[in-house]
Amino acid sequence: MLNCISINQFASWTFALPAESKTMMRDNDIRRELDSLLHWRHSYENDTLIRHEMGLCANRRRIDIAVINGEISGYEIKSDADRLTRLARQAHTYELVLDRATLVTTQRHLKKAEDILPTWWGITLARPDHGLITLDVVRDAHTNTAQDPISIAQLLWREEAMQELKALGLSKGLSKTPRHYVWLELAQAIPIDDLRRIVRERLKGRQDWPGGLPRGQSDGTRSSITTR
Repeated sequence: MLNCISINQFASWTFALPAESKTMMRDNDIRRELDSLLHWRHSYENDTLIRHEMGLCANRRRIDIAVINGEISGYEIKSDADRLTRLARQAHTYELVLDRATLVTTQRHLKKAEDILPTWWGITLARPDHGLITLDVVRDAHTNTAQDPISIAQLLWREEAMQELKALGLSKGLSKTPRHYVWLELAQAIPIDDLRRIVRERLKGRQDWPGGLPRGQSDGTRSSITTR
C-alpha cells in the first residue's frame, strides 16, 4: 500500500496573507503556505521527504516542491507574478519522472492552465480571502502512466547508480564512463517499478544532499526538509 497523502484529499486550506501581498499573490506567499500544508498533511509519517527545487532530468528542470514517500509527487507554483510560457514544456519534463503532479496557481491563470495541462495533473487554486490565502482543490491529480525509466534513473547520483549496478553484477566496464551511460544501463537492467522504488529509497536516504529548503533559507549542509 502506498504511503502517501496528497493535497487532493482535502477540499481547502486557509492561511494568513501578508499585508504587503494582499493585492497580488506571489510565489513566496503561495510556497510558504503550501509548504506548511504539506508538512501538516504528512506530519504523522516517518518516511516522507519534502524538498524544494528538486532537479529533474539531470537538473534541466526543477519542480517547486517534491514530496517523496511511496510515490514522488510534484507541486508547481504559478503566482500572479508568473507567466505560463514554460508550463507546457515543464509538464512534458515532469511527465517523464513524477508519479503525480499538481499545479498550484491563482485565478489569473486557472482557465489557461486547465487548457494546457494533461488530464492526469491536479490543479489547486490559491485565492485571497479577506487577508488570508485559501487553497482549493479544483482538479484531483491522478497517477501518471507515461514515465520514462532513463529520466527516473537520472534522479540518482552517478555513484548511487553504480552501487545499484554493482549489486546486480552489471558494473563491469562502467567505472569511467559518463553518467548518462550508467543511468541507461540501470534503466535497462530492471523493471520500472523496481527502479522507482530504488530511486525513492535512495533519495530519502541521502545524508549530504545540499539545498532543498524554501528560497531564501539556508542551513548549511542539511539535506532536506523531512518529517522524520
